[in-house]
Amino acid sequence: MPGDVLDLVFRGRVVLPDGEPHAAVGVAGGRIAVVAEHHAPLPALDERVLAPDEVLVPGLVDTHVHVNEPGRTEWEGFATATAAAAAGGVTTIVDMPLNSVPPTVSPEALAVKRAAADRAVSVDVGFWGGAVPASLGHLRELHDAGVFGFKCFLAPSGVDEFPHLDRGQLDAALDELAAFDGLLIVHAEDPDALPHGYGGGRHYAGYLASRPDAAEVAAVEHVVAGVRRTGGRAHVLHVSSAQVLPVLRAAKAEGLRITAETCPHYLTFADDDVPDGATRFKCAPPIRDSRNQDLLWEALDDGTIDLVVTDHSPSTVELKTAGGGDFGAAWGGIAGLQLGLAAVWTHAARRGVPLEHVVRWMATATARFVGLDDRGAIVPGRRADLALVAPDAELRVDAARLLHRNPVTAYDGALLRGVVRETWLAGVPVRAGEPRGALLSRDGLVPVAATR
Repeated sequence: MPGDVLDLVFRGRVVLPDGEPHAAVGVAGGRIAVVAEHHAPLPALDERVLAPDEVLVPGLVDTHVHVNEPGRTEWEGFATATAAAAAGGVTTIVDMPLNSVPPTVSPEALAVKRAAADRAVSVDVGFWGGAVPASLGHLRELHDAGVFGFKCFLAPSGVDEFPHLDRGQLDAALDELAAFDGLLIVHAEDPDALPHGYGGGRHYAGYLASRPDAAEVAAVEHVVAGVRRTGGRAHVLHVSSAQVLPVLRAAKAEGLRITAETCPHYLTFADDDVPDGATRFKCAPPIRDSRNQDLLWEALDDGTIDLVVTDHSPSTVELKTAGGGDFGAAWGGIAGLQLGLAAVWTHAARRGVPLEHVVRWMATATARFVGLDDRGAIVPGRRADLALVAPDAELRVDAARLLHRNPVTAYDGALLRGVVRETWLAGVPVRAGEPRGALLSRDGLVPVAATR
């Protein structure tokens, strides 16, 4: 490295794995070439000196995003979702297999998904596969095609083309995946613990009662039992109930290969924040009470919960407000891909949690979770996927100004801290109208021919 001319050098406060010092970060060939003392002499073609209120962070890796293209592109799409991601400091997403048509449950469907994304993405994009009853026995084929793992639901998913697995089918999926060490990621709500006959209505308390803690606990207990039996791997998606935390802690203490995530909306909102009729807050599992929220934060701190991801699940305004405020009629899902970092940092700062912890949960740990060890931290040799953030700058959220396709979000009107001022992908600024993102497979980049 000595004597070489770098492409770019950043000088200023930097979130590193072990703190937030003032440092110099040199970039060459799309990768971090050197991390040095702030005033170290580093010859470069360009130099960026950060403003006093700015900090350089690694680009976030969001492993739970519903892009919905093709088939429901009016809900979202690769161009709009990845533009929103970049605006929020996210440089890699992994797309969920459902809400698109066809769902990603076969190699052929994966090829259709990749073709839709090809040359349309502003950030790097990988793909999850789906485990549905019809795909059991054929999961290895989709694994070999490059998906990062397999999502399943234990309760109805909300779309007919992606049916859920019953308990016997969950066990069959775990058996099949254990044979080649594939990863199962689980929407963990047990339908037997969900009350029957819920008729909806405008009262959030009624909707909350329809998705009880017991449904999450029963589902997670069954997943843990399956991992124990097979020796395989499983990941619990969007933990909303603190009642599952003792189950997860015990499983980890036992040495089982199980991980878990939660989402910004569970760390930001409590049930008292949800007005009756405000279906923009509807999600499954639901937003619970403030004591529950405190316990989720504690579980992040002690490692019981490994990751924070957005579960960006948008729809049209018409679907999100269907029924005129009826929680039973409206689509369930929170659109927040552009706001995840700001939402989590706002509430982390109030709790005295440092920014480096937020970055660990949303970049380093998420990258490690899906095996993308070339990104997620500012370390020599890693990709120069970076974001420039003003942690103390405030933004008042206006849903109409966000870059995802439809102007509806639970965060509308919220005052958040942490403004992303610029994002770099492999050392090059992300610009509107320049979709430079790559498509990823579990083993690297997708060959161009595979997207045609």
